[in-house]
Amino acid sequence: MNSKLQIRITQTQDLDFVYKSICELENEELDFEVFAAIFNENIANPNNLYLIAENENEGVGFISFHTQNLLHHNGRVGEIQEFFINENHRGKGIGRQLFKKIMQYAEENKLKSIEVTTNRRRVENVMIYQNLGFTLSHNKFTIYK
Repeated sequence: MNSKLQIRITQTQDLDFVYKSICELENEELDFEVFAAIFNENIANPNNLYLIAENENEGVGFISFHTQNLLHHNGRVGEIQEFFINENHRGKGIGRQLFKKIMQYAEENKLKSIEVTTNRRRVENVMIYQNLGFTLSHNKFTIYK
């Protein structure tokens, strides 16, 4: 892995990189104005941690992490919402380094658990998340409107 990798908190000027990353992740072109409004709201929220991985000032990865207090956990939990590594940079440990920062944050903030959901069509992600220490413990049901 390249030693020039830097992980930092996402800032407003990262909007274009994050937008392109999430469009690629979702395999669709999202409405940019709506996306930008949500992006700016989310990075300003102190309950969220958004991180960018850069290699020589070029974005190569992104992770978004939201926390909230949940009654059934009797405390604060975190959930990875989006996790993206640029295709040309996969398999180099960048995702693991982003995840390590999330784990540090979770420990510092005494989170009860960390959750992640992946689309069923991304079957390769199950093994990736298991290798990071996640267990497949819940089913998630969704209604789209």
